[in-house]
Amino acid sequence: MAETLQQLQTRFAAHLRDPQHNAAPGHIPDARMQVYRELYFNNIQSLLAANFPVIKRTLGDTHWREYVRAFCRDHRAHTPLFTEIGQEFIHFLDAAPANACAPWLLELAHYEWIELALQVSDEPLPTHNPSGDLLEGVPVCSPWCRALAYQWPVHRIGPEHQPTQLPAQPTLLLARRQTDGNIAFSELSPLLYRLLERLEQEPELSGHQQLLALATEAGVAADENFIASGVAMLHQLHARGCLLGAN
Repeated sequence: MAETLQQLQTRFAAHLRDPQHNAAPGHIPDARMQVYRELYFNNIQSLLAANFPVIKRTLGDTHWREYVRAFCRDHRAHTPLFTEIGQEFIHFLDAAPANACAPWLLELAHYEWIELALQVSDEPLPTHNPSGDLLEGVPVCSPWCRALAYQWPVHRIGPEHQPTQLPAQPTLLLARRQTDGNIAFSELSPLLYRLLERLEQEPELSGHQQLLALATEAGVAADENFIASGVAMLHQLHARGCLLGAN
């Protein structure tokens, strides 16, 4: 029985994803198939390398290409968009067995991916008053900022620093899109990280209510000094663009 177009396409795609275990359609010369194989792999590899340059350098070319090949072979992406291939690679790493030599790999991938995610985000800014009272009003968070918590010091990992022992303290980072479109990263104190987390989780509370709850969580008195320090943190977040203002 003659092969249908759909069957041919399925075999063709299976061969491109995993040429070692799936034969190419027999009527296509191998020299031609080699062109398709190289185009497919190199395009995927280039897209991922642009998303994860630190991972590529840190793993080295051989291990990097092994991961790309496994991604092509084993993962079924749910998006046709090139800008979302990086997130698909994170899903692949999350489902894959942990790498004992690079236990930080998944977190480093997320850390690298968040830069592109914030750069291309077209999420609209919520309604806000730029000069609103951050203490008595309700602070409004920017959708172009992220408070990030990692087990590994992802911002320090590279070819010369590949830790194998989990640090005692998590790494807390702020990622934010600046007015020029570039993404800036900075470290956060535990208290400032938790404040940002609370502002995102309970966006209906006033700044003063957030600080009172934060003091309760920290097990300290919400006295004048604590509130003053909290107001300073709110203004710091506003100056960085993480808070747009208040309502």
